[in-house]
Amino acid sequence: MTDAGTASPAVEPAVRVRTDGGVAVVTIDRPSALNALSAEVLGELVRAFRGLSAEGSRVRGVLLVGAGGRAFVAGADLRAISSLGPAEAGELARLGHEAAAAIEGCPAPVIACVDGFALGGGLELALACDLIYATDASWFGQPEVHLGLIPGFGGTVRLPRAVGAARARELIYTGRRIGIDEAVEAGLVLRRYSDRDSLMEGARATIAEIAANSASAVGIAKRVLVGAAGMPTDAASDLEVSGFQDAFRTDDMREGVAAFLEKREPRFD
Repeated sequence: MTDAGTASPAVEPAVRVRTDGGVAVVTIDRPSALNALSAEVLGELVRAFRGLSAEGSRVRGVLLVGAGGRAFVAGADLRAISSLGPAEAGELARLGHEAAAAIEGCPAPVIACVDGFALGGGLELALACDLIYATDASWFGQPEVHLGLIPGFGGTVRLPRAVGAARARELIYTGRRIGIDEAVEAGLVLRRYSDRDSLMEGARATIAEIAANSASAVGIAKRVLVGAAGMPTDAASDLEVSGFQDAFRTDDMREGVAAFLEKREPRFD
């Protein structure tokens, strides 16, 4: 079991990483600010997920959570961004996209465990994860237009992929929040739970099911799924062919096929 922060020892980290039994829990720990995303928090998230990527197959799944029980992430840190000019705002947006890319680039599946508000940058962060699980107390939305802004960390890109173009337009143009019922119906949230404990238990159960499979195959599948999103069919098909070829270069492929033919359980590393 390891427990590591992502900032200097002299500064209390806003992002904590704890790994136990191949499952990493990444916690955004700013409960007094409803885990709002500042440039510092985004930078810590980038470092955290790049560090997990470097762990390779030792990390079989990641749970991304918010501390405090009221919010996953309630949005960007408005106090921090209120004085930004256009150039500085662009740098912050690029950092938000870098954090999302670090999540998508992690070879292990990442589950956003939402308990409370996932608004603005919080929803955008969740959308970068492979799956979104949430409690009945959760709320989702892109309320940026209420502030004279638009989503800046990937909402205009990933939300249409998750819920369809028309619903994404409505949510972004109106800025309204949706509760758990509509989030599940829209396909935004895959699984709902009554409370945080059952949410975390359910997410860990999914990671355990995934971890029984080939880590290399899961990583290749994620790479193809992320890369193919938004591509024309021909280009996406080429990416899948490349991933299929890569699977044939692995020991896991040879072990998996041999185990099937020999009617036994595979022994993946």
